[in-house]
Amino acid sequence: MDAFDLGPWTLDLGPWTRTWTMPITRFEDIEAWQEARNLTRIVYEITHTDRFRRDFGLTDQIRRASVSIMANIAEGFDAGSDAEFIRFLGYALRSATEVQSHLYVALDQTYIAPDEFQHLTQQTIVVKNLISGFIRYLKRTKRTH
Repeated sequence: MDAFDLGPWTLDLGPWTRTWTMPITRFEDIEAWQEARNLTRIVYEITHTDRFRRDFGLTDQIRRASVSIMANIAEGFDAGSDAEFIRFLGYALRSATEVQSHLYVALDQTYIAPDEFQHLTQQTIVVKNLISGFIRYLKRTKRTH
């Protein structure tokens, strides 16, 4: 996908309002991908603890879901059209929701402490808000390639 100039543009996410002035030339420039990467790093850290990693199924599921967020944003960036990009961003959004759901299981099984749950849930919400805002932006604008 060619680089596209987003702005300056503002994404209103309430307390997470962002304004961009630089063109996005690679998927690594997308803040939603950057925050998803942070989430994935934290997920890997918490699933590496003794109490969590014994649950192979949940460890695998939450890791795969967090990686899927990043991968779908990256893959969508090179999809070739805004419609395809939006489709992949939708997959990323659903993967973030999956991570959120798995966090409840981890909390209920005491694999993570309530403060870890809050931190991870907040990071997941940030990622979801950024993805949702980017979808809204792409739906209301047309890029030229």
